[in-house]
Amino acid sequence: MQHKRDMLSESGPAPRGWRQVTLALSIAVAACSATQVHAQATPPAQPAAPPAQQAAAAPTSPDAIKQREQELEAAREQQRKATELQEKLKADIAAIGQDRSKLNQQLIDIAGQVRGVETRIADAEARLQPLDGRERQIRSSLDSRRAEVIEVLAALQRAGRRTPPALLVRPEDALQSLRTAMLLGAVVPELRGRAEKLATDLGELVALRKTIASERDALARDRDKLTEDQTRLAALVDERQRQQSAAEKDMEAEGVRAITLSKQVNDLQGLIAKMEQDLKSAAKAAATANLQGAPATVNGKPNLGAFKDPARLSPAVAFASAKGLFAFPVNGTKIRDFGGSDGAGGVQKGISLAAKPGAQVTTPCDGWVVYAGPFRSYGQLLILNAGGGYHVLIAGMERISVNIGQFVLTGEPVATMGSTSQVASIFATSASQPVLYVEFRKDGTPIDPGPWWAANEGEKVRG
Repeated sequence: MQHKRDMLSESGPAPRGWRQVTLALSIAVAACSATQVHAQATPPAQPAAPPAQQAAAAPTSPDAIKQREQELEAAREQQRKATELQEKLKADIAAIGQDRSKLNQQLIDIAGQVRGVETRIADAEARLQPLDGRERQIRSSLDSRRAEVIEVLAALQRAGRRTPPALLVRPEDALQSLRTAMLLGAVVPELRGRAEKLATDLGELVALRKTIASERDALARDRDKLTEDQTRLAALVDERQRQQSAAEKDMEAEGVRAITLSKQVNDLQGLIAKMEQDLKSAAKAAATANLQGAPATVNGKPNLGAFKDPARLSPAVAFASAKGLFAFPVNGTKIRDFGGSDGAGGVQKGISLAAKPGAQVTTPCDGWVVYAGPFRSYGQLLILNAGGGYHVLIAGMERISVNIGQFVLTGEPVATMGSTSQVASIFATSASQPVLYVEFRKDGTPIDPGPWWAANEGEKVRG
């Protein structure tokens, strides 16, 4: 190919089709250059300098002043929106008043929306990864061929500027023209193919950019909505706990006593027994759970309509009859299953879910809170008495938002994940990712929770 280029630089003019290839290659090179310029013009974001340094370094030109005014206006707009949101939240909470069913329904609905947005964000990030990789691959390919295309274009331009030979004057000119024609006949198809490949890559790059921009815009909207929903959810959770505290004045003292009692036992079975025996609120919850009869069934099947009652004070469905109905307490990926290795030579007694930092944790079932607080290597631990001798243990959260003695509904927000793992290494594969541990127990013995999880989204109950 190099030999062909050298001959082109010394030969006569190109035929008509040659100019079309030259034009196509010129356009391709220009577009390739544009992609490089665009990449250089949008460097990775750098950490912002302190405000004092920014003010000292900022020029006093009219453009700089205008930019500062725009930034100030944007900040005022954000403040205005935040104030409006706070006022709306206050109005909503005032409208709810002491109506427990309305508050519960709001909590479940907003928690469901939060988890839905979390899912969309995770899906968008997953879609963006291969798109970003393909864009980098195309850019790299275009950059690697840029020098070659420019070299060929230079040879074509030199060939186009040479005076045509006088075919009827000298025989050697006719021979040279024949050789040139033969050479061009061999080179033109190859260059045309390369030009078409380059144009295809450029077209794909443009389409990829549009897709990536669209995905990132949707991702930004979802993140804004997530922030707004989380603010609303936090306000509703605070109101729920305020109402609960008003009903039970000694709740804080009960929480302190629960943590003191938890330090006197070494295992989960001992913790459950001590809480339900020695702690007033937990004992009351356990007694209520034991007194409740099995919920009525419809034609021998669980009455799923009972989940729609946000004012219920007992489980909608008997735990033993709820197989195939529960959703994972958090959006995440199962990294360890029941009965598998726990990473420390033992056997996993529950499941471990890798979650996103700050993810919302909801209850998989109805139940009474019999413990909420730190416990040994489990980090923050929540234990629910689901009735019928069943207990659900959820561990690894950074913050728990319910108190001992509360009855919580399926899908109700009860905790928030942290930014790193809060559980001992026997439950987590990596300390850099938050991991939620979930364990089901029947009469004190860990059981496989697998049969209780819904096979698909349509089968889950969320309250």
